[in-house]
Amino acid sequence: MKKLGILGGISSASTAEYYKKILNLYYGKFQNYYYPEIVIESLNFQYFTDLENQNRLDEYLNYIKKGIVNLKNAGADIVIMAANSPHSVYGLLEKELEIPILNIVDSVAKQAQALKMRKLLLTGIRYTMNHSFYKDRMKKYGIEMISPDEKHQNIINHIIFDELVINKINQQSQRKFIEIVGYYKKEYGIQGVVLGCTELPLLAEGLEAPVPFLDSLELHCLDTLAYILLPE
Repeated sequence: MKKLGILGGISSASTAEYYKKILNLYYGKFQNYYYPEIVIESLNFQYFTDLENQNRLDEYLNYIKKGIVNLKNAGADIVIMAANSPHSVYGLLEKELEIPILNIVDSVAKQAQALKMRKLLLTGIRYTMNHSFYKDRMKKYGIEMISPDEKHQNIINHIIFDELVINKINQQSQRKFIEIVGYYKKEYGIQGVVLGCTELPLLAEGLEAPVPFLDSLELHCLDTLAYILLPE
């Protein structure tokens, strides 16, 4: 079984969820405690977010690379980044680093294809909603991505950074999120919603939505476990 490296800390809530979910998925499949070995490199969340918000791309890339190299040096055979936004530099990481990195967008795209979805709303932090990395990679799968307008981006971004990253679930925020989803279904004909921030499943859990949610964290974890279990 391959040893997994998780680039985490971005945020702590999602990193903990990745760790728990991968082990729970393993136990659900095998009903034993021969869990995969996992090493976590926890980044400085504020520094990471500052680099994103200030568009300091070189420092951003180097900080992520350093974390992944640390994981490789700790014995990881495969790496996942426990957030959506660092996948904006996935192409550069893939070229420069000699370790497999599983892309979260591919995990979402495969599920959307299986459900025959062709138009999706992208939700996440402002950086992710404004960046082209989701749209560009999804296009290869024949899927169109719709990003929320500025007003709705501000609401979603606020919910993530002021509530979800500290594990705070607000019912009023849940209602606002469902209203946003309903608007884009009515006005744009979306067939699903990408929870493109690994904290958003905390908000969406148990909600009745007018279209299905695609949980990027869960889908990424499923693909990760499948890769870990591949024969050596």
